[in-house]
Amino acid sequence: MSAHTFDLIRNFSIVAHIDHGKSTLADRLIQTTGALTAREMTEQVLDNMDIERERGITIKAQTVRLEYKAEDGKTYILNLMDTPGHVDFAYEVSRSLAACEGSLLVVDASQGVEAQTLANVYQAIDANHEIVPVLNKIDLPAADPDRIKEQIEEVIGIDASDAVPISAKTGLNIEGVLEAIVKKLPPPKGDENAPLKAMLVDSWYDAYLGVVVLVRIIDGVLKKGMTIKMMGTNATYGVDKIGVFRPKMQDMAQLGPGEVGFLTASIKEVSDTRVGDTITDDRKPTAQALPGFKPVQPVVFCGLFPVDAAEFENLRAAMGKLRLNDASFSFEMETSAALGFGFRCGFLGLLHLEIIQERLEREFNLDLISTAPSVVYHLKMTDGTVKELHNPADMPDVMKIEAIEEPWIRATILTPDEYLGSVLKLCQDRRGNQIDLNYVGKRAMVVYDLPLNEVVFDFYDRLKSISKGYASFDYHISDYREGDLVKMSVLVNAEPVDALSMLVHRTRAESRGRAMCEKLKELIPPHMFQIPVQAAIGGKIIARETIRALRKDVTAKCYGGDASRKRKLLDKQKEGKKRMRQFGKVDIPQEAFIAALKMDS
Repeated sequence: MSAHTFDLIRNFSIVAHIDHGKSTLADRLIQTTGALTAREMTEQVLDNMDIERERGITIKAQTVRLEYKAEDGKTYILNLMDTPGHVDFAYEVSRSLAACEGSLLVVDASQGVEAQTLANVYQAIDANHEIVPVLNKIDLPAADPDRIKEQIEEVIGIDASDAVPISAKTGLNIEGVLEAIVKKLPPPKGDENAPLKAMLVDSWYDAYLGVVVLVRIIDGVLKKGMTIKMMGTNATYGVDKIGVFRPKMQDMAQLGPGEVGFLTASIKEVSDTRVGDTITDDRKPTAQALPGFKPVQPVVFCGLFPVDAAEFENLRAAMGKLRLNDASFSFEMETSAALGFGFRCGFLGLLHLEIIQERLEREFNLDLISTAPSVVYHLKMTDGTVKELHNPADMPDVMKIEAIEEPWIRATILTPDEYLGSVLKLCQDRRGNQIDLNYVGKRAMVVYDLPLNEVVFDFYDRLKSISKGYASFDYHISDYREGDLVKMSVLVNAEPVDALSMLVHRTRAESRGRAMCEKLKELIPPHMFQIPVQAAIGGKIIARETIRALRKDVTAKCYGGDASRKRKLLDKQKEGKKRMRQFGKVDIPQEAFIAALKMDS
């Protein structure tokens, strides 16, 4: 490849909040450059999972190579990376952005800047991107481009005077976007004579080709038949096939610096190809790997159990298949006295958990129960070691623990002014510390530090309901901090129930325990003897409810006579019930577990 062809490549991604028209704009760009004929065009070309289309979110990064003949008469190669926008996939987004030189910042001209837009734009600025603001949906009557331009300048601090006004739905001024990409975004730099250095942007499993790896070449040339080495895992592979997506796969002989394409190399597992890894030539490796690589860390854990125990093998197979396509999802076997056999699974966040669960249920026809989501705690032991705790049931002896650390997040919430009070109260209730509060136009922007443990339950739902859906929320994990956390166990008839134990903050333990007991009192049916339901921290009972016994009226046959006759019969019954309670077993129905784990209203 000669030097001048570099100048004709542009690599860019689109940064936007949910529903601001990212996928639609990508569709229009594909259409305008003629990559697909009108007949092949579908809505949201790049979102190929059903869930992605229904929810209007992007889960996997996709790329397309477009060819555009610009006004200056040259034909440019544009590589568009469609990235997920949701915070759970923030690491994947950061890798996709690192593979590009510029971004289109898409803002809805009727809604303005939202929390997610901010988070992703700052990532793009960190990656030293050139940013071109695009105002979408200007065909709507509510659109106010001038106000939004001011807002972009005020909030994000980039010049928006020449933002491109478009309507992705009607295709208005798409040419303007293409010209802006060509004129304002810088071409890639690279040295094609240097050893191969490529970034692994994403990977997925294909039934015919094995793992397909999406790469961005930084230096050197990737050719067919070459032996490549992954620097993160130290594994080597022989390259079978190289190509680009014009959305359809098209084979190429080689890829040079600045180009984005795919390779297959008979790789069996997606987990062998880690996002952000550096790929190099096995015979002539590059000196150092690309910066910023980190192994994926699950943040939220929960147990998944089949409703019908016979489905366990199917669940195991389904998880194996899903893991082929999503290496950030991890699972291990787990048994619970209450729910039988199942898996303890790790996820990147709550949306990820929801998506995986929905995919298991839809794509594999499974009925699942999930236990309450929990986060990873760090336990500092008295002997100086540090342990990770994923499941509250595995908590070691309290005397051996010196301190428990829990993960904290830094959350940015944008909300209309009238809901500010209730948003602040919600964050305060969840043990948050306010860091910052300022105004963005008519909306308040609040920055809070919150413990993740308090957020995983239902923080997002509560936030949406108190703000009538107008507040937007974005977070990233900041650090681990020591907290006064205790393990709360639930005892039914003086026996602990493992599936219901949880780690809570000491200040919240009593209210959590009381709510749990009240809930179980309604859910467990009465037995022949009375059943105490207790919440305890260590040996100390903090809440109790009693489920009354079913009993026969033994004094019905006494008519008149001495009171001691009645007394005698009642005492005899009482002895019997007491003996029953010692040996009696309490059946807790399945529904009771599910409902108890869904508490926290």
